[in-house]
Amino acid sequence: MKKIMFHLNCLEQGGAERVVSNLANSFVREGIADVIIATEWEGKDEFKLDDRVRRIHVGLREDEENRSRFAKISLRKKHLKELVLKEKPDVVIAFAQKAIYRALSSLKKVDVPVIISIRTDPAGHYDSLIDTIEIARLFKRADGCVFQTEGQREFFPEHLQKKSVIILNPVNDKYINVPRPEKTTKTIVQSGRLVDFKNQPMLIDAFMKVHEKHPDYDLKIYGPDSFDGTKEILETKIKEYDADGFIHLMGGSDSLEKVLPECEIYAFSSDWEGLPNALLEAMALGMPIVATDCPCGGPRTVMTDGENGLLVPIKDPDSLAAGLIRLIEDKELAEKMGKNASKISEKINSNAIVAQWKEYIDEVIERYNVRN
Repeated sequence: MKKIMFHLNCLEQGGAERVVSNLANSFVREGIADVIIATEWEGKDEFKLDDRVRRIHVGLREDEENRSRFAKISLRKKHLKELVLKEKPDVVIAFAQKAIYRALSSLKKVDVPVIISIRTDPAGHYDSLIDTIEIARLFKRADGCVFQTEGQREFFPEHLQKKSVIILNPVNDKYINVPRPEKTTKTIVQSGRLVDFKNQPMLIDAFMKVHEKHPDYDLKIYGPDSFDGTKEILETKIKEYDADGFIHLMGGSDSLEKVLPECEIYAFSSDWEGLPNALLEAMALGMPIVATDCPCGGPRTVMTDGENGLLVPIKDPDSLAAGLIRLIEDKELAEKMGKNASKISEKINSNAIVAQWKEYIDEVIERYNVRN
């Protein structure tokens, strides 16, 4: 059995963290690999791991917290390298920017292949001067890369593209094959963290236009607070619109597979994303969806406008409202799109995605062994 080490900052509620926890749990449950997750810190609200997954701290020790910035960077690299030398994994897989840079720089002379995985829109996240330098310096050391969309892949150097693969996110099986109720409530719903780039304020503006024409509909937004000020902005908007009777901030939920199908339409309003798990979950549940066609192409990767959902421009409340109204008023179209959306389950169920990851990991390890 292989030994796989994932490296990322933490396991708090987020897209990369969800994917790592799902993959780790599936690998140990199916006996594919012994799995270690090396993280920098523990968060307050984290995804649950199978007891057979080993979670190991590689962040700063208590007596190191007061060191200089550069000393801390060096210590983090040192701790990761020491763990890899001790555990001798067959492969290290780094998720997200800082973990990627840390893994590639600290494991340069360690005999282990490193796979990196890009989980966000590169524009705005990998295009600063420092990023340009780090990508040129470090990414040639990567033995493989997993992207979520073609738009992500096209951003990076050709040498990385040639040894990469596109794999969609796995969705928790609790979202697969959930029957749609015969009757839904007159509710438009969204799920996801309350955070600036998901642009829930624009969703509220769009919904107010919907509410003018269909005052019997309400809006529910599920998701935990990210503490970046978005929740306060939303609360202010709701108050200014005097809409607290029909726009509701529901908080986080561990039962979205139960509450989302009760709602009529799912709205996705992000300005940018990698490949949003929340959108995939709504599709798997067979919901009619109106989604912003945001970079780096996540929604467009899994949705075809007019077939399994409606795609609208980003930051355009009028277009979002028009799409929602269209699905409210054309029940036959909404039902057809929901049924078509649910077919994504064939591609994103855990078995399908785990098989793709396993195949690619085996390929990278074999290629590394032949080269070395």
